[in-house]
Amino acid sequence: MRKPRLYFDTSVFGGIFDIEFNHETSMLFEMVENEEIICVYSDLCELELENAPEKVRKHFLSIDKRNTQFVELTEEANKLAEEYIKEKVVGETSINDCRHIACATINNVDFLVSWNFKHIVNVFRIRGYNSINIKNGYGWLDIRSPKDIIRNE
Repeated sequence: MRKPRLYFDTSVFGGIFDIEFNHETSMLFEMVENEEIICVYSDLCELELENAPEKVRKHFLSIDKRNTQFVELTEEANKLAEEYIKEKVVGETSINDCRHIACATINNVDFLVSWNFKHIVNVFRIRGYNSINIKNGYGWLDIRSPKDIIRNE
């Protein structure tokens, strides 16, 4: 069976050190370590992590690269991200959030995972992103928080 590919936006890497999100984020990274899922990340994540606290950068670098997949933010993804802004799914200040969503969409991941409830994991925004994805010939992107991904046994 094919392992699910989950695009992690930058908030997930920092979530490991956030009291509110630590438990679920740790369980999500355990799933990566146990080779249950593939952590897909982009050069945009790497760029954003350059400004993150050192412990977050160290955590990111410690992830076993055999369980990850690197994807690049392409011109195609940038154009799709600009379309989300043009259609007012979110404001212009959320362009990097849009780039994560577009990158995940174009790379056909199974889920985009984020702790950003204002601009990403929000039912109205998700509907907006996906209406533009469909209009532009892309598939539906399933957007979730780590709470929705981990197994609560």
